[in-house]
Amino acid sequence: MSYTALYRKFRPSTFDEIKEQQHIVTTLKNQIENDRIGHAYLFCGTHGTGKTSIAKIFARAVNCEHRTGANPCNTCALCRAALSGSSMNVIEIDAASNNGVDSIREIRDEVQYSPTEGKYKVYIIDEVHMLSIGAFNALLKTLEEPPPYVIFILATTEAHKIPITILSRCQRYDFKRISLEAIAQHLKELLEKEGVEAEEKALRYIAKAADGSDRDALSLLDQCLAFHMNQTLTYDKVLEVLGAVDTEIFSKLLRRIIAQDTLGVIQELDGLIMSGRDLGQFTVDFTWYMRNLLLVQAADNAEELLDVSKEGKKALLEEAKMLETSVLMRYIRIFSELTGKLKYSAQKRVLTELALIKLTKPEMERDTEALLNRIANIEKRLESGIFVDQHVSEAERDSVWEEPEEETSKNLPPAQSEDVRRAKEAMPEVIRQAKHPIKEYLGKCRCRDGGEGRLLLITTDEIAHGYLSGERNKSEIESLVSQVIQKEISVEVKLIQETQDNKSDFLAAQSKIHMEISEEE
Repeated sequence: MSYTALYRKFRPSTFDEIKEQQHIVTTLKNQIENDRIGHAYLFCGTHGTGKTSIAKIFARAVNCEHRTGANPCNTCALCRAALSGSSMNVIEIDAASNNGVDSIREIRDEVQYSPTEGKYKVYIIDEVHMLSIGAFNALLKTLEEPPPYVIFILATTEAHKIPITILSRCQRYDFKRISLEAIAQHLKELLEKEGVEAEEKALRYIAKAADGSDRDALSLLDQCLAFHMNQTLTYDKVLEVLGAVDTEIFSKLLRRIIAQDTLGVIQELDGLIMSGRDLGQFTVDFTWYMRNLLLVQAADNAEELLDVSKEGKKALLEEAKMLETSVLMRYIRIFSELTGKLKYSAQKRVLTELALIKLTKPEMERDTEALLNRIANIEKRLESGIFVDQHVSEAERDSVWEEPEEETSKNLPPAQSEDVRRAKEAMPEVIRQAKHPIKEYLGKCRCRDGGEGRLLLITTDEIAHGYLSGERNKSEIESLVSQVIQKEISVEVKLIQETQDNKSDFLAAQSKIHMEISEEE
């Protein structure tokens, strides 16, 4: 005998076996028990939540010869015929492949004939939103005034596509997504019947991946069991089969992004790709991870609502303090956009790498969120006193703060006016030799003769002024300039207010430092 998929093998056969749709089950059971059965029902909800299963149970229950309460007995001749698909009283129609006017006209002609056995003829039309406008119009009259022995059950995942004229003639029931706990418990019960051992963490991940669909969960479980036949189903094995990534990797990746370690982020992604992880699943899961982080930031004790381990909760709480909410929202926006693009792209890796680089380098974007990200980074550097490039190694970082070597200005003669002019001309070479971020800040300065062998650096950037004015940084600039011109020179940094034209800039500077400054053409 051929193998039967788990979702078919363990399809609910009574109302009591339905998971988490009690608001619907209770109503239908009361209607059956009190003989208040309607003529048209509309079951709405996402796939895998029990719409077709409840429709089939309902169809058997209304015709069952030995019904127990509202549940079908599943043993009488009518129930067995319905279960085997040979019943003339239960007609299932797939509207996706039978969506024309002719198919509905056949139904309209058939309903004129009463059932040869049993009390009702039940028409179950799945994916009813796929019917054409003409088909809906052909169904309308029959749906409004059917014979007393006919029941229509329409099932759809997209109720908004159904005409209002159809909706108004049906009892509508909205199916909820099934909770993670209910799906995980269901999987555990089924595996006990199958004699298979599994880690609870593995089952919870499958339940989470199913996103509220019990049928999807059973299909994923079937896939995992087939890959690891006759073995204990572990969390790592589930991740391997589904191409998913452990949350510890997300935590490590996010911390590299926060540190703006572009190279490290790309290396992490390369490791995921080489291990066979699916990029589409990765972007969805990483977006979900950041969503959890946003919840922790936005609400008190939100970590209690999240399905994560104790270690995961600890990491989330730490990372929530490391990120501004506006920055995290920017991260989520970029990855949400990426999720949509990956579905239609042949270059999934390139798009994913580009998105990660955007996270580490907010200057690549010009929108408000990116600007807030850049401001948050500057504020952190100011608070911590770190102004060097975070991407350099520890040795390189230490070298930025090294004291200028004594040999650079040792025994050099003091600079004269002519030497200051040479220093101004040599500034491009000085900037070339300077390390980050002195290199960038020097590029924002103008050089002038400060008199008495001094080189005057004038800037309108407050951050550049504050950084270059530091004793350690100013000494390094003096050492660089002295080495280039081979004369000992002193450097002074001045901040002036930015005005409309260059002439007023120099006049303002002249009044601040009380000396003559000539502007070069």
